[in-house]
Amino acid sequence: MAQVLPEEKIDSLIQEAKSSGTPLDGVDGLLNHMTRAVLERVLDVEMTEHLGYETGDPAGRGTGNSRNGKNTKTVSTHNGPVEISVPRDRQGSFEPRIVPKRKRRTGSIEEMILSLYSRGMTTRDIEAHLKEVYGVSASRELISKVTDVVEDEIRQWQSRPLDEVYPILYVDGIRIKVRDNGIVSTKVAYLAIGVDTDGFKHALGCWIADSEAARFWQKVVTDLRNRGVRDILIACCDGLTGLPDAIRSVFPDTTVQTCVVHVLRNAIRFVSHDDRKRVAAAMRRIYTAPNLEGAELALKEFRKQFGDKYPGAVDVWELAWEEFIPFLDYPAELRKVVYTTNMIESINFQLRKITKNRGHFPDNDAAMKLFYLGLRNISSWRGGTSGTATPGWKIALNTLARTFPGRLKF
Repeated sequence: MAQVLPEEKIDSLIQEAKSSGTPLDGVDGLLNHMTRAVLERVLDVEMTEHLGYETGDPAGRGTGNSRNGKNTKTVSTHNGPVEISVPRDRQGSFEPRIVPKRKRRTGSIEEMILSLYSRGMTTRDIEAHLKEVYGVSASRELISKVTDVVEDEIRQWQSRPLDEVYPILYVDGIRIKVRDNGIVSTKVAYLAIGVDTDGFKHALGCWIADSEAARFWQKVVTDLRNRGVRDILIACCDGLTGLPDAIRSVFPDTTVQTCVVHVLRNAIRFVSHDDRKRVAAAMRRIYTAPNLEGAELALKEFRKQFGDKYPGAVDVWELAWEEFIPFLDYPAELRKVVYTTNMIESINFQLRKITKNRGHFPDNDAAMKLFYLGLRNISSWRGGTSGTATPGWKIALNTLARTFPGRLKF
């Protein structure tokens, strides 16, 4: 490009634009004129390639096909609408690639629409943005059709083969409003993140709950099994009703671990603000206990100290106890990675940012489309996989291999 457009040539173009009062950008700007010139030049080159000879070349005589004038059409580009001349041939067999027949947008516009949509802008917002900034008229129906191109991609993502073993599986959900049979109801979209044997984190799938908990979770876990998963060492979740039983029915050797942070949050809700520091300190002695016996003594002391004043906080611990106690058998390196589902909650936080602009989704497919594009757009989760495996994860995986001998191979 530096050879084709040296600095002095660029300076000359800018100076001529300023002298003639032509703006640099916008619908009638210099960049738009250059875009038209480039598109038309590429179309001429494509026609030459199609026919096999240059304009006016005697080699074209008797070939049975030749140039047959040009048509004009307006194309939406990144710099705004551009009116271009498209060459045609007598046989009508020319199929331009840079701007295909019956297409009125260049690829950059479609990519822009997908990018804006994945960042939470509604179709109405995108329509107004394209018109205001680029002078491009794109109806909401058109924008919806452009975003529909990812539907096949979503189906492939949801059915792709998975690894046989995931040392740790995190599951958490985000509440959304969806119109169903004319009624807007609250549903939950659940995201599953699996950590592979190399320490990389993968978004295994996203499911929107439509049925009762037991049947829904059985379907999710069976789906993971059918896609190739044979073993999960630890499943970390937030006391999701029906999930522990579903996991154990399909993966009987999996240890279900409740999120300790969620237990703390749920318990502290029953405590007055003035007592929260004292209650938090008492609860800390439970989950930092060196073993089960120490935790039981700490819980007994917690019940004795706060059971009369805050029985709800004590009930939270007792109800979560069976899914909490596996945590006590783990060494410190492993406790750090199963202590909380915050890793998946950080992803959900970013997904909430792009869903908050919508009062509700018209259906489950529309919600899934936005969730998938949002996941794809998260910088560290390109393709649903994190880009790094930290040293802390490698230490945790080595600890897992010692804790579950014979089930984890590197």
